[in-house]
Amino acid sequence: MLLCLALLLPVVAGLEFSYHHSEQLETFLKEVHQQHPSITALRSIGRSVAGRDLWVLVVGRFPTQHTIGIPEFKYIANMHGDETVGRELLLHLIDFLVTNDQSDPVVTRLINSTRIHIMPSMNPDGFEATTVHDCYYSEGRFNKNGEDLNRNFPDVFNSNNVTIQPETQAVINWIQNETFVLSANLHGGALVASYTFDNGNPATGFLQGYSRSRDDDVFIHLARTYSSNHASMYKGNECGNKPVFPYGITNGYAWYQLKGGMQDYNYIWGQCFEITLELSCCKYPPASQLQAFWNDNKAALIEYIKQVHLGVKGQVLDRHGQPIPNVIVEAKGREHICPYRTNRHGEYYLLLLPGSYVLNATAPGSGSILKTLLVPNSPENFSALKYDFVFPEVSTLARDASCPIKPLYQDFESISAAVKPTLHFLALMTVLYTVFK
Repeated sequence: MLLCLALLLPVVAGLEFSYHHSEQLETFLKEVHQQHPSITALRSIGRSVAGRDLWVLVVGRFPTQHTIGIPEFKYIANMHGDETVGRELLLHLIDFLVTNDQSDPVVTRLINSTRIHIMPSMNPDGFEATTVHDCYYSEGRFNKNGEDLNRNFPDVFNSNNVTIQPETQAVINWIQNETFVLSANLHGGALVASYTFDNGNPATGFLQGYSRSRDDDVFIHLARTYSSNHASMYKGNECGNKPVFPYGITNGYAWYQLKGGMQDYNYIWGQCFEITLELSCCKYPPASQLQAFWNDNKAALIEYIKQVHLGVKGQVLDRHGQPIPNVIVEAKGREHICPYRTNRHGEYYLLLLPGSYVLNATAPGSGSILKTLLVPNSPENFSALKYDFVFPEVSTLARDASCPIKPLYQDFESISAAVKPTLHFLALMTVLYTVFK
């Protein structure tokens, strides 16, 4: 009788705090989907160099496809194969979400309001190649071709002359095919939340040792949201061999310069705010410590997902109520070097802290609409402020409205450098004119 009852219990309820290799990981994800088909979707977004699937489990009330007004969120772990804690945390996050739907009010509201994509391992080959569990370094960091995947993305500041790896290309395609709003990339080897930019030039202030984006205040908030909800990250000095990080956060460039990183790519070409979470002083700690890591991170992982509801969202429509794609919608003073545009549903999502903002919707050939909005603290309500723009007349929009994949800030820097002599000349002429007059 006891045996029969045991067989009836869900397999996922007994997810162990141990390291799950590729076959075990795949089995777990398939069992979760089989047992919770109404709130999960499972698919492989591509394959690694060795042919292993890059699995993504989606959790949400509408898991199989995008729903207008429901923001898309993602977690990615194990980009470096020997940084293993995040991989296991995401499996336990999946378990926590699906088993607490309809019983935990926060989890239920998250699933109702968000489409959550979870990729436990971006580098399964590197994980399987890590035979020595080292705290600091192993060959498993790289993919099977020996490439560092977090140096393998197009870079907005410098030409990144690398061969795009299958794992990287799969993630790029995934980003371009979804409307991701917020993301985090889970690493190991330190205990800190790092944010954009990882690279820089004079246009972003890197000469002062800090490469600042237009949304720096939002990124600081996102990083502090995670660190302050973590058991100890906020202390900033938990790893004795690392720098002290005030509040447990750092600008990526201020820590060390990195070309071809994933978080900068997301922000520029994916219209998605991503931060990097370093979650363990030791890259590959003993499995006996995994439950403690889960306890330390659980609240932070949940609270961070809620931040996808910051700011403003809505659609851009014509006078007949039809969505208009490729319309630039941005907050004044926060224009991106690659403008943020509406998707095919005419949707926009802007992550903004509470305050007053002027939003500018610009449809090429049809002018602009300005709207001042007072943005509340919307994550507590699990929904960003909603505002739709309506254009009375719309011209035919350009088919290709995407930004070129090249170092856009190089052009920005060269333009600025070209303009400076002209400005200096005009200033000199003004002074001379005043003197002689």
